[in-house]
Amino acid sequence: MVVSQPFVKVDPDSRAAKRFQVALIKPSHYDDDGYVIQWARSFIPSNSLAVVYSLVEDSRQRRALGDDVEIDITAADEINTRTRIPQIIERFRGHDFFGLVFLVGVQSNQFPRALDIARPLRAAGVPVAIGGFHVSGCVAMLPGIQSDLQQALDLGVTLYAGELEGRCDDLLHDAAAGRLQPIYNYLNDLPSLEGTPTPLLPRKYLKGTFSLQTSFDAGRGCPYQCSFCTIINVQGRKSRGRSADDIERLVRANMAQGVNWFFMTDDNFARNKDWELILDRLAALRREFAATGQKDIKLVIQVDTLCHKLDGFIEKARAAGVVRTFLGLESINPDNLASAKKRQNKITEYRQMLQAWKRAGVITYAGYILGFPHDTPESIAEDIAIIQKELPLDILEFFCLTPLPGSEDHQRLFQEGAPMDADLNRFDIEHAVTAHPRMSRDEWQGTYFKAWDLYYSAEHIERLLRRTAATGGGVSRLASMIFLFSSMVKVERVHPLQGGILRLKYRRDRRPTLPAESPWLFYPKLVFGTAFKLGQNLRHWLWIDGLRRKILADPNRAGYTDPAITPVDEHETEELELFTHSQAAHDAVEHIRKVEKLTHAKSVA
Repeated sequence: MVVSQPFVKVDPDSRAAKRFQVALIKPSHYDDDGYVIQWARSFIPSNSLAVVYSLVEDSRQRRALGDDVEIDITAADEINTRTRIPQIIERFRGHDFFGLVFLVGVQSNQFPRALDIARPLRAAGVPVAIGGFHVSGCVAMLPGIQSDLQQALDLGVTLYAGELEGRCDDLLHDAAAGRLQPIYNYLNDLPSLEGTPTPLLPRKYLKGTFSLQTSFDAGRGCPYQCSFCTIINVQGRKSRGRSADDIERLVRANMAQGVNWFFMTDDNFARNKDWELILDRLAALRREFAATGQKDIKLVIQVDTLCHKLDGFIEKARAAGVVRTFLGLESINPDNLASAKKRQNKITEYRQMLQAWKRAGVITYAGYILGFPHDTPESIAEDIAIIQKELPLDILEFFCLTPLPGSEDHQRLFQEGAPMDADLNRFDIEHAVTAHPRMSRDEWQGTYFKAWDLYYSAEHIERLLRRTAATGGGVSRLASMIFLFSSMVKVERVHPLQGGILRLKYRRDRRPTLPAESPWLFYPKLVFGTAFKLGQNLRHWLWIDGLRRKILADPNRAGYTDPAITPVDEHETEELELFTHSQAAHDAVEHIRKVEKLTHAKSVA
C-alpha cells in the first residue's frame, strides 16, 4: 500500500497550544508520459529527507518556537508516497496556515515537479520553501537568478541554498513570523557535522522502501575535481564528517526500530579522514548485536577506484557489514577520464581493486558514463565487451553524461551559449540533453538503451553468476541484483536507481503541461500494461533463477575461471585488451611504468 500524506492528530491535552505544521516532501519526477515516477516499494531511500526531518525534530524537542507552540511534522518521499495536495491545504487551513511545506533534496530533474506541487499550495496561501542540489547548484555556479528559480520566486516560494545544520531554528522562526526571505544562501558557510542531529526517519516513513532501508551521510564534500560533479561545488572540496559516536548513535536508533539496512550516501567514503574509526565502530556494533541475537548490520557504501590502496580499508569495510559497494568507474578510456578531470581513476588499478572486493565477498556496482567526447556507439560497444571479459565487476549501470546545474560542465556550456534541453525534467542522467561531437542525440539515446542489453546479455549473466560461485560469493544475492538491473530499463524504461517494486500511476497526477487522459483510456492501459510488465519480469526471473539453481548444483562450480578472475600479474598490461585496445590505454600504461621507475629510483637513492 502507498502511504498517503497523513493528517496530523491533535493531542486533546494540548489543544490550547498553537500548532506549527511542517510537511517535508522529497519530490519525484515525471516519466516520458508525464506521470510521477512512483512505486509500491522504492529501492533508494532519501538521505535529504532523513537529515531535514531530524533537524526539525530536534527543533521540536527543544521547543524552538516557544513553550506555547507545538510543532507537528510529517515526511513523505514521493517516489513511494502519493502527494495529496488538497489534504495538505486542508491541514494547513485548519491551523490558519501556520507552518511550512519544505520540498527537500530537490534535484534538477525534480524541480519541475517541485514547482507543480508548490503552485496550488501557494495559491491557497500555504508557505513553501524549496531546497536541494538544483537551487544550491544554480546559485553556486551561475550568475543572477535563472528563469526556473525566478518562476519559484514569482509564486512566492522561498529558495534555500546550502545546508540546514545550525540554521533550522532560524528558518522555522521566520516561517512562524510570516517573514520568510525569498532566498537563503549559506553556500559560503558550510557547517560542521559533528554533534549535529543524525539522520533518522521513523519507521513509519520507511515502510515504502524495499527491505525497510534507510540512509545517512557520514560526511560531505569531495577533494576531487570531476567536471560533471555537482557535489564539489555545493558541499565543497574539503571533507566534513560525523564522528564515530554520531554514527553509532544513528545506527543504534535505527536498529531499535527494526531497521538494519543502511545506504551511506557519501559520494566517496574512502576519502573520509575517519573511515577507520567509523568502520571499526560498526564492526564492534555487529559483534555486540550478534551476541544479543539482534539483526545484522547491512551496509551499502560509495567509494573511489583507489580505495584498495588504503591499508585495510576493504577488509574493515567487510567487517563493518558492507555487502555492496558503488564505484565511480565512469570509463575505461583514459582520454575520457582526462577530459572529465577524473585523473584519480587509473585503468591499471581497476582489476586489482575489483578482485579485492570480490575476495571480500562484496557485490560491486560501477557507474559507467556514456557520452564523453571520445565516445561513439562502436567504441562504447567495444568497451563493454572488454569489461565483460576482463574486469571482475558484478553490476554495471549506465548514465548519459549530463551537464547538471551546479557542475563545471554546465557552467561552461552556459557561458558558451551551447544548446541544452530546456526541460529540466530530462536532466535525470538517462536522457541526452545536449550536443555530442560524434553522435546525434538520437544515436546517443539509442546507445544508452543498447548498452544495458549488451552488458546484461544471457551469456554474460551466466558468466557473472559462475564467477561468483567460483570465488565463494553469494550467488543468490547477486542473482537478485542482476534481475533488478537487467530488467528495470528494459521493462519500465526507468533507471534502477530510481526504480522499485510495482510501478504506480494516478490519472490525475500527470504533468500539468499534458492533457489528462480519459478514464476509458487510462485505466485499461494501466491494467494491461501492468499485467504485461509483470509477465515480462516473471519470465526473466524464472530464467535467472533457473540459471542460479543450475550453477549451485554444479559440483565443479569452484573450478570455473576466466580472464577477469585470473590473478593480476605483471605481464597482463601487454596481453589484456583493457591495456592494449587503444593508444590512450597504451599511453596510460607507459605513464604508470615511468612513475613506478622514478618512485623506485628515489627510494633506492
